[in-house]
This record gives sequence, structure tokens and C-alpha cells, in this order.
Amino acid sequence: MIDTGDIDVVLGLDVGKGEHHATAVTPAGKKAFYKRLPNTEPKFRELFAKLQAKPGTVLVVVDQPASIGALPLAVARDLGCPVAYLPGLTMRRIADLYPGEAKTDAKDAFVIADAARAMPRTLRAIGGVDETITELEVIVGFDDDLADEATLVANRLHGLLTQIHPSPERVLGPRLQHPDVLTLLERFGSPAQIRKAGRRRLVTPLRPKAPRMAERLVDDIFTALDEQTVTVPGTEAAALTVPSLAGSLTAVLDQRKLLAGRIEGLLEAHPLSKILTSMPGVGVRTGARILIEAGDGSTFPIAGCLAAYAGLAPTTRSSGSSIRGEHPSRRGNKQLKWAFFLSAFAALRNPASRAYYDKKISQGKHHTQALLCFARRRADVLFAMPCDGTFYEPQPAKVA
Repeated sequence: MIDTGDIDVVLGLDVGKGEHHATAVTPAGKKAFYKRLPNTEPKFRELFAKLQAKPGTVLVVVDQPASIGALPLAVARDLGCPVAYLPGLTMRRIADLYPGEAKTDAKDAFVIADAARAMPRTLRAIGGVDETITELEVIVGFDDDLADEATLVANRLHGLLTQIHPSPERVLGPRLQHPDVLTLLERFGSPAQIRKAGRRRLVTPLRPKAPRMAERLVDDIFTALDEQTVTVPGTEAAALTVPSLAGSLTAVLDQRKLLAGRIEGLLEAHPLSKILTSMPGVGVRTGARILIEAGDGSTFPIAGCLAAYAGLAPTTRSSGSSIRGEHPSRRGNKQLKWAFFLSAFAALRNPASRAYYDKKISQGKHHTQALLCFARRRADVLFAMPCDGTFYEPQPAKVA
């Protein structure tokens, strides 16, 4: 919880792309400032310095600590102002306690400031700037966009190949992101062009990089081509589109390879890298995502808070005799939850991890429920490891 005992004024900022609405309140709840500000450094410096000169210590609270909220936080830190973050969902629930149904930037800014003044327990601390984590956040975000783009282009390729000639698609589909398969599609985009090229012209470029796969793959392609004698409408258009899509997919995958090296380098440079990746199932991208979203865990007082933030804590519902039971939470940080879930799935190769998973399955839970239980348990472990500075040590399975 943020300590607001020494704060003389709380400044709430409802951040926006071009402008922020700022409202400052005193500990007594009186408005000390109420104005819309352009998203520029000189205006922030002027306002923060003015508030510091009159009441004294200024707590700056935002509803978005990254992207459009990054500049005011950077200026506040530079001037020595403490900063904090009020999650948007929390702010919206608190806003229901205030009169009126209007939803305006001015009201939101006041709610942020007043909630920070009266309910400091709702605030989240914003740690010091870690340049490595900031760089990771930018690069991993770009990598996520490229992954989505790769999926989009690959699905488009699958669709076109299935439309004009389903049999070769069944051969090439599982290997569609292999660089040699993409090279083949980029050079020979249609079944007719592949057949015209002949086996030798297809095998020759494939053999140096995939000697064991080349001849078998080409044989499978020609066998599949022989299964269809008719020409489906749209084949000529697809022959123009497939090479372009294959080239686009190759470019996206090459970009992801470059980013993977940069992500790995940044992660290795961070002091928590070896601690995080010592846990089975936590690789480079998963470790980077956990580091970005949870940091060193110091902003969470207990492991349960980290689990709740990740949406891994079960939600209990109880009302009279008609509603009883626990359900998976639909809230929390979805990216962090997905990282824990993926790491739990990847760790099933580890004997100790598999034993825990099998134990949950034997208790009647289905696959997803067992993985969520395992992810929740890993949140506890990953919370303790950075705090203690210790590496992962598997615990022996308990004998039932």
C-alpha cells in the first residue's frame, strides 16, 4: 500500500493521447487545481513545480502508467514527486460511489485524485525505472504484433491453398513456416507451376538445408498433385497471391528471429534472468513477459496478491443455498496469466511437475483446470524466488 501520510496534495491525471485532465486535491478533499493540460513536458514541469511550491509534497497518480502516461510520470520522477497507479477497473468501480452517471475526463481525474487521498490501499506502486525492462516491454510488444501478423498471413496461405488444391495443402500445411517451404511457394506459387518446374528443380534448393526432408517432401507434393485433375476457379489469382504472401510471411519470421536474439540478450543482462529461467517451463519469451508484467515481485505484499493480479486466484461464489463453489477468475493481467499458463504447460515434461498435474487429474479436474492449479502454484514459487534470490529446486513428490 502507498504511504500517503506525508503527502500534501494528490494530483490525479486522466491521461489521453493529446491532452490530460488534471485535478489536485488536498488531504481535506479541497480542489487545489482543476484544468486540462497538453501532453508536453513544459506544462507538466510548470504544474508540478507550482504545486510543490505551495503545499509541498505532491503525489502524482495516473490511470495508465505506460504509453500515453509515460511522459508525466517521467517528469514527476525528475522533479522528485512520488508516483502511483490506480488501475482503470478499480477507478471505474470507485466512480460508481460518486453522484451522477456522467463519464467525463474531469470526473475521472477527480475520482483518481480523491480515491488516492481517501483510499490509498487501492493504489499500486510504480517502481523505479528499469531500462532493461522498459526495452523488453517495447521489443516484446513488437514481437507479439509480429506473431499475430504471422498467424494472419499463415492462415491466409492455408485458406488459399485449401481452396485451389487441398491435397498439397495437407502436405505443406504442417511445414508452412519452414523457410524452405516458403521459398518453394515464393518461387512456384501454383500447382501448375510446381508441376512444370519438375522434381529436380524443387529438390535442388531444398537439399542443402533439409537433406533428409527434401526428396520425401517433393515426392509427397507430386503424389498430392496427382490426386486432382480439375482446375478450381480462382487458381490463377491464387498463383499471383501465394508468392506474395509467402514472401511476407518469410519477412515477418525473419524479423521475429532478429527480435528473439535481442530479447534473449536483454533478458540475460537482467539480474533476475537466471533465477526466472531456472524454473522448468520458463523460456526466453515467457521469462521476459513475466519480468515485464511482475518485475521482481516487490510491488506485491504476498504471493496471493501476485496470483490475483495474474487472474490465477479462484473466485468463490456463495449466496444462500443456491450459489456455491469456486470458478476461475476472468479478471487480472491476461498476458501474465497466459505466461504462467504456457510455462505450466511446457513444464509437464519435468517429472515433479507432471506428478503434480497427474495428482490434480486424479482428483477429478480436467486438463485446463489442472493446468490452472499448477500455474497458481508456480506463481507462489516465482514470487518467492526473486525475493529470496534463490534458484528453483524441485521438491520431492509426497507419498500419498
